[in-house]
Amino acid sequence: MNTLDESPIVTPRHSVSDEAEAQLFWRMRLRIGRTYLRQVFRTARLRSALIVGLSLLFWSGLFVLFYQGFYFVKNHVGGAGDAYHAQTFKLVFHLFFASLNMMLVFSSGIILYGTLFRSPECRLLLTLPVRDERITLHKFQEALMFSCWGFFLLASPMMLAYGIVVGAQWYYYALMVPMIVAFVYIPCALGAVFCILLVAKFPKMKLAIVAAAAMAAIVAAGKAIWTTVSGPQIELFGNEWFQQTLRTFQFTQQEWLPSSWLSNGLLEAGRTLPASSTTSGFDLPLVQGCMYLAVLIMNAMICHLLVVKSGKAWLREAYSTLECAPKRNRKIKVARIDTLLYKLLFAFPQPVRLLLVKDWRLLRRDPVQWSQFLIFFGLLGLYFLNLDRFRSQGNDLGNITWVNMVSFLNLAVVGLILSTFTTRFIFPMISLEGQRFWVLGLLPLPRETILWSKFVFAALGSWVPCAALILASDLMLRIDLLVVGVHQFTCLLLCVGLASIAVGLGAIMPDFREPSPSKIAAGFGGTLNLVLSALYIILIVVCTALPCHFYLIAGRGKISETFLHPDQWRHWLVYGTGTALLIAAVATIVPLAMGLRAFRRLELS
Repeated sequence: MNTLDESPIVTPRHSVSDEAEAQLFWRMRLRIGRTYLRQVFRTARLRSALIVGLSLLFWSGLFVLFYQGFYFVKNHVGGAGDAYHAQTFKLVFHLFFASLNMMLVFSSGIILYGTLFRSPECRLLLTLPVRDERITLHKFQEALMFSCWGFFLLASPMMLAYGIVVGAQWYYYALMVPMIVAFVYIPCALGAVFCILLVAKFPKMKLAIVAAAAMAAIVAAGKAIWTTVSGPQIELFGNEWFQQTLRTFQFTQQEWLPSSWLSNGLLEAGRTLPASSTTSGFDLPLVQGCMYLAVLIMNAMICHLLVVKSGKAWLREAYSTLECAPKRNRKIKVARIDTLLYKLLFAFPQPVRLLLVKDWRLLRRDPVQWSQFLIFFGLLGLYFLNLDRFRSQGNDLGNITWVNMVSFLNLAVVGLILSTFTTRFIFPMISLEGQRFWVLGLLPLPRETILWSKFVFAALGSWVPCAALILASDLMLRIDLLVVGVHQFTCLLLCVGLASIAVGLGAIMPDFREPSPSKIAAGFGGTLNLVLSALYIILIVVCTALPCHFYLIAGRGKISETFLHPDQWRHWLVYGTGTALLIAAVATIVPLAMGLRAFRRLELS
């Protein structure tokens, strides 16, 4: 008989008031924050500078992108004057913030689950005379800060660009920050409440419920996107196209959604009144913006109370249920897909085949990795399969230039997304062996074979989907066969080079004490890997894109009078691909050689 399930949960007595306990936790948080910043500035200045610099670069790029997009809509997209542009901006805001609203619910729940139920700190706090709701609120604030800075990094450039384009008044910029904070609090609090409720009341079904909810959201978003891009061939950004898109995403403008309160508040605050307007009272933009801000703040306060009440009622029950859950005995058997993969890798030696199958099995058993891979590359595939809608008819110079630019931009996007995956999943592979590394070190095979297997797994596993995506993009754009071959060659160079950089740096700078791959990737080695990967992608794509571009436009129109003959540009195309091959060889050999040298010297303990 399980006496733990029958005995009531004893609530400890508290010797301090709620206010004093809150002040104690805030002092602890501030002291930990100061200590961490002092340690970072003392031991990781270069990493901090790189992170801040890359964040500013990313923010600036988003700002330029949103500014140009809003400027294009305001000045070049046809429609019924300001009313048409207002509807377009409304669609963009509602769609953008509704997407982030759903992402914040899932991300906050997942982060809180890790910090609340899998953290040694929480285990210690539960043994102290601390209120359950205080522990819940303490960990929720951590999840909120993680989510808030990411949302601010994505949303602030769009808000600022919109205000500049429409000529918003000062109160629009003054309301931006409080609206962001109040909005972020609502979906994060809902995600936290759902997380505690699932663990407490549905411990055996929590993964199935989260997976079903995520799949439903992905299917709904995919269906809406597919309806938009696969409809009748109408003029892009025309009035008919806009009306169809507005009907498709009408569900994002429901008034009960927090994203609608934020979008309407920003749009109302950014509304400019003509000089002859007689609007007064509640119809003023400032008043409307403050009213929506009040709605956000009041709902955020209600969500705060829900987090406190859920922590008080369910935290200990959820923690006890999770810790005391019986462990399931897994049946040891080889999956059919593992056997098939082992047979397909017949060209490799048997030790390498076994190591490749082992890495594949680890990937297959971790849904966090392959789910992200499927989502990003699935959305890219959906976009590539509908690229023919962006291609105009004819072989004039402008159309050829546009198609070639889009094709190489697609190639660069695939490479950049691949670099994030190699940084997040390939770079930490050596480090994740952790305390089990001595087992690999004692295997009856050269230690270099382990590193080579990681490289082959990363290069081969990334080349197959990337090559398929690039081929789909080229077929939809109906580009020249020579350029298709150049794209496939460039894709191969990108996959091999990025895999070599990630595996080599992972062997040079391992961290066997850190069990979290996200923290390993966020360290100095992961940051350096991401920077070098981005530079490598730029060099490879530029070396192949420029010769291809001039080869395609040479001899057309007036270009033959001022530029070289197409036959001469064919030689330049060969020179460009040769230069890219040389860069790829250096980027492949140097990191792998340095990684092999560092890997041989690793201690087995």
